[in-house]
Amino acid sequence: MDIRIHDTTAELGRAAAAQAEELVREAIARKGAARVIAATGASQFEFLAALATARSVDWKKVVFFHLDEYVGLPESHPASFRRYLRERVVAPLGPAAFHFIAGDAPDLEAERRRVGAELTREPVDVAFVGIGENGHLAFNDPPADFQTEEPYLVVTLDEACRRQQLGEGWFTSLDEVPRQAVSMSVRQILKAEAILAVVPDARKAAAVRDCLEGAVSPRHPASALQGHPRTTLHLDRASASRLKGRA
Repeated sequence: MDIRIHDTTAELGRAAAAQAEELVREAIARKGAARVIAATGASQFEFLAALATARSVDWKKVVFFHLDEYVGLPESHPASFRRYLRERVVAPLGPAAFHFIAGDAPDLEAERRRVGAELTREPVDVAFVGIGENGHLAFNDPPADFQTEEPYLVVTLDEACRRQQLGEGWFTSLDEVPRQAVSMSVRQILKAEAILAVVPDARKAAAVRDCLEGAVSPRHPASALQGHPRTTLHLDRASASRLKGRA
């Protein structure tokens, strides 16, 4: 794993965006198109803002996939990840396609299978991910399922995860935070050729330490990234502050 520590969150965002551009350009040069997984959340703000200014990529040759989405939340809700991604990826970049998860679909099982079939039709070139305060990868909260080969799962969110969403300002009360989500599985994320993890902020420091310095374990879901050969983790000084000899 390549760990890169930046002085500020803004610097982290620019550096991660520059690497993302390079990875996507490489995929397009190699095969004429690229398939990319996009993450959401407050931790991705600076990264996606920097990526939105990227002019070295022909985004019309890029297809994006949704990492996770709340169950039952309409796209009109401020916390909807579909809304987030339309505003921060689709509108500024204009990709060839974005395969969203409709978490409020009448038949959620059919929706899960539909998006999974699209995702697994061809290999994924790059996955943009984050790490949650509880160490989750996508919405795979601890203890995460490290065994399933299903591309997407319906998962139950633990209280720490739900409190993170409340703390980031997406909801006005804990009761408003959905209790379930559709999430890409850990094994599916690890099938991406390259993974770029963007993890700023002191509130992520303990999770970063546990997932990088501890054993690979479902108790620390993002520890699974340790076994991926092309993962780059972008941290700022705050999120790296609990790593031995790194901060």
